[in-house]
Formats: sequence, structure tokens, C-alpha cells
Amino acid sequence: MALPALVLLAAMLIWGVLAAAAQIRCVDAARVGARAAARGEADAAELARAAAPAGARVRVTPAADTVRVEVDAPCAAPGRLGGLLAVRVGAAAVAAREDVLVGVVEGGGSPWPA
Repeated sequence: MALPALVLLAAMLIWGVLAAAAQIRCVDAARVGARAAARGEADAAELARAAAPAGARVRVTPAADTVRVEVDAPCAAPGRLGGLLAVRVGAAAVAAREDVLVGVVEGGGSPWPA
């Protein structure tokens, strides 16, 4: 009688670990994409998508002096419960655009960015 409950508990714990791993991968992917976009690389979204979990959606939003990268991905539960207990995990990262930095003095003489 207790064996099915233990199997269900183990499956839910494994799903929790998989969801946490997917969340960490989303954070890493958002950081990779933000760094690449801040440097002005054209393939920043593709770099973020490569680091993200499968099925992730990547959005790159440039602003006047920053760039924001948002990554979100589905995380389904294991087995037949996958469709019912799916959650979305995601992360966002913001970086200062390097092509618009003005007034920065080498040697640290002024605040960044000016």
C-alpha cells in the first residue's frame, strides 16, 4: 500500500530537481545572451537559445543604453502527469550596451557610465 505513494513521492522529487536545473539553465542562458547583445553580436538570441533548455523562448529587448534578455521554458512533470503538471521557468538579465558608453575615462577617473 505504501509503495505507490513512495513511487509518486520519488517522481515528484525528481521533477523538482529537473525544474530547478531548468531554472538554472534559463539564468545562464539569459546572462549569455545579455553579454553577447551588450557587445553588439548579431547572434545573441541564438547563443542564448543554445544555452537554454529545450523548447525555450528567448526575447532580446534593446533600450537606449541597456539590453534585456528574457528566457522562459516549459518544464513538464515526468510520466503521464507531464501534461497536467507542467510549469514554466524563466529568467531575465540586463547588461549595459558597450556601443553607447560615452564619457568613460580610462584609468577609472570618472563614474561608469557617465
